[in-house]
Amino acid sequence: MIISVASGKGGTGKTTISTNLAMSLAIAGQQVQYLDCDAEEPNGHIFLKPNIETTEDVTVGVPEVDLKKCTGCGKCGQLCQYCAIISSQNDVLVFENLCHSCGGCIAICPSGAITEKQRKIGTAQFGKSNGVYFGRGKLDIGAIQTPALIRHIKKQIQEDIINIIDAPPGTSCPVITAVKGSDFVLLVTEPTPFGLNDLELAVGMIRQLKIPFAVAINRNGIGDDSVINYCKKENIEVLLQIPDDRKIAENYSRGVMIVEAIPDYRQKFLKLYEDIQKLRKNL
Repeated sequence: MIISVASGKGGTGKTTISTNLAMSLAIAGQQVQYLDCDAEEPNGHIFLKPNIETTEDVTVGVPEVDLKKCTGCGKCGQLCQYCAIISSQNDVLVFENLCHSCGGCIAICPSGAITEKQRKIGTAQFGKSNGVYFGRGKLDIGAIQTPALIRHIKKQIQEDIINIIDAPPGTSCPVITAVKGSDFVLLVTEPTPFGLNDLELAVGMIRQLKIPFAVAINRNGIGDDSVINYCKKENIEVLLQIPDDRKIAENYSRGVMIVEAIPDYRQKFLKLYEDIQKLRKNL
């Protein structure tokens, strides 16, 4: 099973819920893998504290131009929607940081002057943490190909275990890449006007992708009932509510998971998984 934990905005508690869910399942004897796909700012390692066993460079293809073959026709620059390659009669400029690695310039070049070389965009790390298989991607500063790095991390998904994907925040391309192919998406929000606004955007995205989903509310009690009322109106199940608890916040600030600080929460996260299974079967 593949469960993605996502949110319409950052800071709602995706990593809190995904790491605690993974650890609770592992303690209960389940085989589980946690993949941190929030590649621009992964932080699941702060809580799971994995033993990293392998580190890999992740690369993408970018154009390389042979000026001896180039005729200066300019077709490559006309095609590129990101201005990553500009051609003139005397020179060709390639801006690798802008390239989205679509390969269009290589395909359209009539003289075969453009080939592909590899450019590093980040790293992928894999290891284990107290029975949890761990993976994460870390995008290099200045790199923009987040979806490519996420796809690399998702290659580690195993069919015979529980896979938990910690998705990036928002509703843009990296999020869609992370949640695509999931069996279920848990949308994490907070009971505030900002939380509600971005939850509505995330719900719209997931409904377009036609993936079963439900909501978890973190820091319940800091706002109002607008999120609960919205979920009732839209017939969206709220499977978990975590209160605005000082003890939870203090341990979070130290990198300590809820299920370590308050062991009773393990049953709540196990029930969350059971509810996800039931909800998915009934849809």
